[in-house]
Amino acid sequence: MTVFKTRVPNHFDLPRRINRLGELAYNLWWTWQPNAQRLFAHVDGELWERLAHNPITFLHQVNRSSLNEAAQKTSYLDNYDKVFAEFDAYMAHKGTWCDKNHAGFCDGSVAYFSMEFGLHEILPIYSGGLGVLAGDHLKEASDLGLPLKGIGFLYAEGYFSQRISEDGWQEALNNHLNFDNLPLLRMTDDDGNDLKVTVEFPDRKVSARLWEVRVGRIPLYLMDSDVPENAPEDRKLTARLYWSDINFRIAQEVLLGVGGVRAMRLLGHNPGVWHMNEGHAAFQILERAREVVETGKTFEEAIEITRVNNVFTTHTPVPAGNDEFPLWMIDKYLGALWPQLNLDRDEFVSLARNQQSWGETFSMGVLALRYSDGRNGVSELHGRVARKMWNFLWPNKAEDDVPIGYVTNGVHTPTWLARRMGVLYEKYLGENWLENHDDPKLWEAIDNIPDAELWEVRNHLKRKLVFYMMERTRRRWIKGGFHPVQAIASGALLDPYVLTIGFARRFATYKRANLILSDLDRVLGLLNQPNRPVQILFAGKAHPADEPGKQLIQEVYRAVKKAENGGRLVFIEDYDMNVARYLVQGVDVWLNTPRRPNEASGTSGMKAAMNGAMNFSVLDGWWREAYNGHNGWAIGDDVAPDTESQDESDIASLYATLENEIIPLYYDRDGNNIPAKWIKMMKNNLRTITPQFSMRRMVKEYVEELYIPAKAK
Repeated sequence: MTVFKTRVPNHFDLPRRINRLGELAYNLWWTWQPNAQRLFAHVDGELWERLAHNPITFLHQVNRSSLNEAAQKTSYLDNYDKVFAEFDAYMAHKGTWCDKNHAGFCDGSVAYFSMEFGLHEILPIYSGGLGVLAGDHLKEASDLGLPLKGIGFLYAEGYFSQRISEDGWQEALNNHLNFDNLPLLRMTDDDGNDLKVTVEFPDRKVSARLWEVRVGRIPLYLMDSDVPENAPEDRKLTARLYWSDINFRIAQEVLLGVGGVRAMRLLGHNPGVWHMNEGHAAFQILERAREVVETGKTFEEAIEITRVNNVFTTHTPVPAGNDEFPLWMIDKYLGALWPQLNLDRDEFVSLARNQQSWGETFSMGVLALRYSDGRNGVSELHGRVARKMWNFLWPNKAEDDVPIGYVTNGVHTPTWLARRMGVLYEKYLGENWLENHDDPKLWEAIDNIPDAELWEVRNHLKRKLVFYMMERTRRRWIKGGFHPVQAIASGALLDPYVLTIGFARRFATYKRANLILSDLDRVLGLLNQPNRPVQILFAGKAHPADEPGKQLIQEVYRAVKKAENGGRLVFIEDYDMNVARYLVQGVDVWLNTPRRPNEASGTSGMKAAMNGAMNFSVLDGWWREAYNGHNGWAIGDDVAPDTESQDESDIASLYATLENEIIPLYYDRDGNNIPAKWIKMMKNNLRTITPQFSMRRMVKEYVEELYIPAKAK
């Protein structure tokens, strides 16, 4: 069977002169190109905002007269021609970093498995940091010219929308996605039939059709189990991200690992590297071994042949991020697999057996670590934590010799950088600064930016944040079911000229979102200081099954609603990538308060830093590597003997630093109302953090330290 990828649908009524807008809408390259986004926004800016930056629905709904008008404007056409000249040159795939530096590697391919991908808010198949990191990885792989193929799921209901009740309780709203309004390409065979993979369970078969999302040069293949031949329950397997029901969870992970390998084979790909972004995809190890056993090899031979090409990234020491299944579930869902591997049940279970206090389990982390030659944590500290955590798998090795390295996370600069900051960098760092933004030497020129210009851009970005929050609150109020106090709690009284602190992340208890509110009277005093006020913005979701996380949101929200804070405490509901962009670009200080050492890395503070915001964080994850005493602030120092002592120590450090250092420095102004000492620290922040914690640096390290060695074996 000859397989081809469906062409971009030609169903838009566009003037001939600008008819390639439809093509652009189906390649997410536009999401990290400000001038490409303007091709839509400058046709009808109000509609573009109202449709949440979805170019598919935009081109369906925009008036033909608006398109005709744009097609007659010289300024619009100049930008249109420039954007498509850049797009065509980009897609030609010549002279990339990979071509220039690792041509042999670029002849092969990398299969990149992830349970979630955060590419843009219009495609809500992500829940948080893991997915956004995966999305950034794909984008940077595209920029660098890597031969990478992504594989994941197309969740029919996406990830839930969050509503906060008047009492502060999180309500989860699941909305069925309309695939026709998303940048999805249906994959078919020569006869126009859906391309599908099938996975065998002991009592049934489950099929999944394939879709493609184009991420610049990178194809992302998404599996969708909502097909007629599946049983009703199986059609729901890819309905939601991270089902709470453990039966759905293990079935999803079998489909991701086994089905993902079969999708690669069906599409004609033979990757030289198989990268598992967290343990959810670890069953791909067994499927690849099964393929080799089928050729006549023993299982022991097969697992040694395949393990050399496996790369496994572990993202968290927290148990909730390391899936383990009771052994009866292995019997129920994988009973058909071990005979195909020429193993008996006990031999199969022993591949990933892990003893817990409540019984034996089959551990996805153990499976991935045992049978991957490439293993890494996501920061230097997390690498050390992971070596200690998994030392039992190598009982004859000292902790420091456990073969788990690290590649510290990074962020995709073009996605998260404010356009105005990019213009400033181009002016003072050079026209080609973006091509070399991971080079620390480039950032030595940051002092060339006049303080007044940098401060004006920072003020502009904060005004954008405040006006966005006010308009968002207004629109939410118009919809109804919104108490006036909730409007104030959502940001209706924000001030663009006040020191603004942002805290936005998943509401897990170890992240301690309520730490800064520990002494509420003290906080209220800081918020309302005459001439030196502060405002604090919270945002984030708790998993629908995480009751302690939802209680934490409620605790924060009840503090936000207090009249005494004067609208300077805010909780932003339904945090997504769009809200995140406004926050990381607009706040002055990015707050992070995890309980050490549970924050494996984190990335949101990196996004804030490149936009000139300062980090104020516990020395955990990436910040432990980044902090130098002059580019932000640390909360606490050493790990305390117990959580209560650590909380008390961190609370004292947080308040003292905020009161004695951060607030005074921000409001220390010269005769031109410019905080020169603050800007000096900001420039040190930009110089030291932006290149080192870029996705470009990160992906290059994956290529040179993990991918090339894996392919070469």
